[in-house]
Amino acid sequence: MGKHILVTGGAGYIGSILVPELLGRGFRVTVIDNFMYNQSSLLDCCSNKSFQIIRGDVRNEDLLKKTLIDVDFIFPLACLTGAPLCAQDPFAAQTVNFDAIKTIINLRKKNQKIIFPTTNSGYGIGQQDTYCTEDTPLRPISLYGRLKAEIEKIILDSGESISFRFATIFGLSPRIRLDLLVNDFVYRAVNDSAIMLFEAHFKRNYLHVRDAARVFIHAVENFDSMKNEPYNVGLDNANLSKWELCEKIKDQLPGFVFIESEIGEDPDKRNYIVSNEKVRKKGFTAKISLSDGIKELIKGFQIIKRNSYSNV
Repeated sequence: MGKHILVTGGAGYIGSILVPELLGRGFRVTVIDNFMYNQSSLLDCCSNKSFQIIRGDVRNEDLLKKTLIDVDFIFPLACLTGAPLCAQDPFAAQTVNFDAIKTIINLRKKNQKIIFPTTNSGYGIGQQDTYCTEDTPLRPISLYGRLKAEIEKIILDSGESISFRFATIFGLSPRIRLDLLVNDFVYRAVNDSAIMLFEAHFKRNYLHVRDAARVFIHAVENFDSMKNEPYNVGLDNANLSKWELCEKIKDQLPGFVFIESEIGEDPDKRNYIVSNEKVRKKGFTAKISLSDGIKELIKGFQIIKRNSYSNV
């Protein structure tokens, strides 16, 4: 029987893509999720005998002890994801995004491997025209970014671990999120045909959710050559400003109108460009382009017609 993988938060945005992929490749998968958004993702996995689902809270130490007994890999996806959500509930952010993961680190056996998804938003405000690498100092500008950066260091220092600093993720998933930048902008382009931009020159990197799932599988298959290191994961050709992103959307929706406000500002001050060379040298390259992701989202938003799919 294949390796046994525990995925906390496995019914979320990335997990609901990743878990079916793992099962399809012959892994045994156990998911812990509290289904805080009342999502129905993973229903298609329930007929698979290698799949176990536990409705529970990752902050429950007794539950973690029982679940970790025969696990080979741990993917701690359970998270209050995004700066706005963490700012709304700092206590939950601390206990889920940091304390629960530290408990997993303390409970796991030496041979149990952790592959952790963090965020390249830890780079905060980068230097203009200078690519952030894994050696660039982390300077998070939100509670979300700070907790991710702090727990990443503890995970990597503990050994037998890998951390992925994901770019801003986009694309459709059974647990779609509309509060992510690309998804949000395309949704507005489809439904409102217009958007007002604040600080349109701010840049960041992007990654399709299916490529985010793929890199976990790549890490399982290449763990020994990648372990104990962080890796930026994003599209090499998608270090784009918000204005440039809107131009990409307009290529497919010619009626889309976007203008930059002369007053006001974006509370999200992240502004950086990222190098993904390190993970590419380990054999992984993101495959799904931003244009293809936009095309996918335009089709998906013919199905989704209400903005109830976000983390805030």
